[in-house]
Amino acid sequence: MIISDYSVKFEALPSYNPELKNVVVLATGGTIAGSGEAHKTLNYEPGSLPIEHLLDSVPHLNEIANCSGLQISNLCSADITGSHWLTLATLINDLAQREDVHGFVITHGTDTLDETSYFLNLVVKTDKPVIITGSMRPATAISADGPLNLFQSVALAANPEAIGQGVMVVFAEGIYSGRDVQKVNTFKANAFDERDFGCLGYMRDQQAFFYTRSLKKHTTDAQFDISQISELPAVSVAYFHVDADPGILDYLATISKGIVIAGAGGGIYSKPWIDRVRALKHNNIPVVRCSRISSGITLKDAYIDLSANSIPCNSLVPQKARILLSLALIQTTEYHEIAAMFDEY
Repeated sequence: MIISDYSVKFEALPSYNPELKNVVVLATGGTIAGSGEAHKTLNYEPGSLPIEHLLDSVPHLNEIANCSGLQISNLCSADITGSHWLTLATLINDLAQREDVHGFVITHGTDTLDETSYFLNLVVKTDKPVIITGSMRPATAISADGPLNLFQSVALAANPEAIGQGVMVVFAEGIYSGRDVQKVNTFKANAFDERDFGCLGYMRDQQAFFYTRSLKKHTTDAQFDISQISELPAVSVAYFHVDADPGILDYLATISKGIVIAGAGGGIYSKPWIDRVRALKHNNIPVVRCSRISSGITLKDAYIDLSANSIPCNSLVPQKARILLSLALIQTTEYHEIAAMFDEY
């Protein structure tokens, strides 16, 4: 189910404590809501347990915040779409205007969690904490990691130190920036990192310890407005490899408003690809150049960018560059304006 009624009222739990912050938990599904054979970590059904089950599975949660849950969807995160993102962001922006709502936690599948976190980081218009979490083990597994991740996410959402820090991810006792967080392991419980940037801090029990912060624009400082749109401009990712057929770019141009290339090394691709990218600009289809390598930075290259008219992605990975390009295309197709956004965000 996707909520379309944005007049949802905050409903406090029966154990409402006026001395605690009010946190809205928005459930979208994923492994944290997964169920399978008792004690096993494989072959489970993600997104099968309701939000009520997640909240009830966390002991002492009502001692750190007053939690109210809303079931936005109950999906494997591979099935999350731009429509879900728009629904989620609009609901947060609506509820954030209420004085009796102090923070948000989103439960989410891990496979696309890094994408959702970056999208919300660019379009949510509030300084109130927005925390995303999930789990690598289903609720029915031995040592399920969901309850602790959810407990610490609620604690951070209720923490004044989290105000104004943009969308953050809490996972395996780490605090990560929504911009830079990335899933880096397919099965371990500590599956998230910020690659070269480490993390923003740590959670220990319900305490937060911050050491750094993201310097890129986000949330209330971001220029992107989704209030008047019903769908996002289509942007596709093309993966370059040895002998990669440049014809894939021609196909993607027929279904996309923009293209991101996951290039080799620092974001390079072959001469036939350069020729096709040059032609794409004449068709008013911006191309952003990224790297298939998960660490490092992709900067302007005199040979590729000047000859092929591509836009370097800075330090974004391809799946996140796709999000920024899509939001940019709501406003412009001018290369210099899009390039400035990739420097700012």
